[in-house]
Amino acid sequence: MAIIHHTTLKPTKIELLTDWLPSRPWYRGGPDAPVLTKSGGFRLDDPEGEVGIEFMVATDTSTPDPTAYLVPLTYRGAPLEGAECGLVGTLEHGVLGKRWVYDGCHDPVLVTELLSLIEGRAQAQAQSIDGAPDPEVIRSCTAAPFTLDGFAPEPADHREGTRIPVPHGTILHVHRVLDPVPANPPCPEGAVGHVARGWRDPQGTARAAVFVTVRTD
Repeated sequence: MAIIHHTTLKPTKIELLTDWLPSRPWYRGGPDAPVLTKSGGFRLDDPEGEVGIEFMVATDTSTPDPTAYLVPLTYRGAPLEGAECGLVGTLEHGVLGKRWVYDGCHDPVLVTELLSLIEGRAQAQAQSIDGAPDPEVIRSCTAAPFTLDGFAPEPADHREGTRIPVPHGTILHVHRVLDPVPANPPCPEGAVGHVARGWRDPQGTARAAVFVTVRTD
């Protein structure tokens, strides 16, 4: 079980994302820097207890129509070899010291645990409470079991999100720009698995969307 330390972060996660988001092909903001608010999300546990895993919803209010982004992040105590292009930045944690923050789509620990969640073998955890399962996370899977021995993710960003090929012709599609739908969104047509959750926008309005879909080639 991950331990959540309520302490100082310099810079904050939101400050790191403010600089990083505009560099992404799926970013929908204008020429000015985004104005971000942490709006929700959930966590997953690393079985080895070494890597922090968070799926954050960050809402940009700099444009007339606020945009909610899904940002999977991992937090490590040392650089992840071969994932330099996935580095969001570094921060100083008040308890743990220097942490390397990665776009989690580049991190094999996050991708492996995400697939475990989709299959029903891992439990989503509350974003800010130690040891509290998150019952609001919805998941489904009709695909064959995933085999990930030695797997190293090779994500591809595009305007509609991030695609992560996994073995046996399966594609994880991470929906970076969230499209709000009614509560408890079902698995999209043609997909063989999904993850969905709700959040609240900066005005306190309840929203929900599909975060991740699984499709086969």
